[in-house]
Amino acid sequence: MQISNTSVSYGWLAIVVHWTAALAVFGMFALGFWMVDLTYYNEWYRRAPNIHRAIGVLLFALMVFRLSWRFFATPPNSVVGHKRWEVYSARAAHGLLYALIFVAMVSGFLISTADGSSVSVFGWFEVPSVTGQVKGLEDTAGWVHYWSTWALVGLALIHAIGALKHHFFDRDDTLRRMLVPARGDK
Repeated sequence: MQISNTSVSYGWLAIVVHWTAALAVFGMFALGFWMVDLTYYNEWYRRAPNIHRAIGVLLFALMVFRLSWRFFATPPNSVVGHKRWEVYSARAAHGLLYALIFVAMVSGFLISTADGSSVSVFGWFEVPSVTGQVKGLEDTAGWVHYWSTWALVGLALIHAIGALKHHFFDRDDTLRRMLVPARGDK
């Protein structure tokens, strides 16, 4: 089983982490979009935000691991036939995706801990506030969280459309190598 990346393909670890993060981002976005309209008397009024926060903390840990892993397992070379602008725009998009996901997670954490409280991760452990009580932080962090999550999901959709374009129109290995590792280096 190919755990690490090769010059032509991502390994299983990168693939699983990529798709887990993608599912978490879109799931968190959907949950966040849904939960902001819950009324006080809805049974999910407190439960949904707790789930949202807990998954956010776990996603943060996963993304720190993912960035660390990139230092040990460099990504595959660009697919032969990609134009220079495609290579540069893909790198820029990946960098911006990383930046936006961290901005979204940190701002979400600051919303939840602006009053000095900690975030419980499914009752397994608690992550304490790093700021203590800061007046107005919740509103500022909320604004940043709102716009960074919309930008993140928008860019992730563009990223997915680009992968589908490469798969169906260009008929290259761009998407395939993020689905299943290639057998051996080509």
